[in-house]
Amino acid sequence: MLVDRARSDGLQLTGEGGLLQQLTKRVLESALEGEITDHVGYEKHDATGRNSGNSRNGTRAKTVLTDVGPVEVRVPRDVAGTFEPQIVKKRQRRLTGIDEMVLSLSAKGLTHGEISAHLAEIYGANVSKQTITTITDAVMESMAEWQSRPLDRVYPVVFIDAIHVRIRDGQVANRPVYVAIAVTADGYREILGLWTGQGGEGAKYWQTVLTEIRNRGVRDVLMLVCDGLTALSEAVTAIWPQTVVQTCVVHLIRNSLRYGSRRDTAEIARDLKPVYTAVDESQARCRLTEFKEKWDSRYPSIGGIWERSWNEFVPFLSLPPAIRQVVYTTNAIESLNARYRRAAQACGHFPNETATLKRLYLATLALDPTGRGRQRWSNRWKAALNEFDVLFDGRLTANQV
Repeated sequence: MLVDRARSDGLQLTGEGGLLQQLTKRVLESALEGEITDHVGYEKHDATGRNSGNSRNGTRAKTVLTDVGPVEVRVPRDVAGTFEPQIVKKRQRRLTGIDEMVLSLSAKGLTHGEISAHLAEIYGANVSKQTITTITDAVMESMAEWQSRPLDRVYPVVFIDAIHVRIRDGQVANRPVYVAIAVTADGYREILGLWTGQGGEGAKYWQTVLTEIRNRGVRDVLMLVCDGLTALSEAVTAIWPQTVVQTCVVHLIRNSLRYGSRRDTAEIARDLKPVYTAVDESQARCRLTEFKEKWDSRYPSIGGIWERSWNEFVPFLSLPPAIRQVVYTTNAIESLNARYRRAAQACGHFPNETATLKRLYLATLALDPTGRGRQRWSNRWKAALNEFDVLFDGRLTANQV
């Protein structure tokens, strides 16, 4: 009937009084009528309802916000006042689709003001920023469960890094948010958690983070890849004595190129390549010596970077090609951090740590909705996982039991 009316009268599909709003109203009211029938035990106008002890008592108007805009529905009542509708519950002003929409928009980096303006523009719905805050606050319980969930007993690789966001704590300041990603024994990516720290990124706080990860059930990590943070090796060894700490090679290269002139960048990168592609430590040391002989007179800091990171760099040289390819860089976590930064920058700054973690958790939930990224990640790691178990004397499979 509504479709016929739309065709004959030129009824618009969306907007105030549109076809979708009317259809939604009919569906909701039909469902509510079915619920009241089940509750009182007889059909509307059925004579069996007379003197039944409870009967219909008219309706009351109620406006609910749906994903096609505000819809006014007539909610039935009963004489006894015991009817509890489920499709549109008492005091419910929004259907679940709106809550999901708000969470999705927040995860994509929109501020609460922008979400409110979007709903007003597209659906003609007036949703306050406070209401949007209430909707997003509903994820706090699930975030706490996610942050404290049990983890696997062993991970072949854990990537760690930190991003800096602006948080108001008396005054607005840059604060680190620590991020840890693991590769599971099946080759899938798992985000282990998010933690806010004080001041700059430091090995001492990383030790606290890694201790929490261990307390959540992680008994062994074969390799931990980081960006070359000073004193991190000692912190990791105190938690997992057998873990190999590997500096991200791409970080070393980027830090090196930062000290060179732009016109020399390509040549410096070309001369560094024999160092990190060497077959063993001895050959890499010879190539680094040759590099320093050529460039130390102009850029002595570059050679110093590699010397200071040597102990955390050389484990890379003992790895087979399949593993080298996947631990060569922390790009896996950097791409995730790019999503987090985009979500954080849209807010300018956060009022507190809780608001920070909530926004980043929502961004986490919005990652890889199709699952294709998860599958690509797994395919990329298949060959390396077989090499890991051989290289690390069966620790990968032994700790899964």
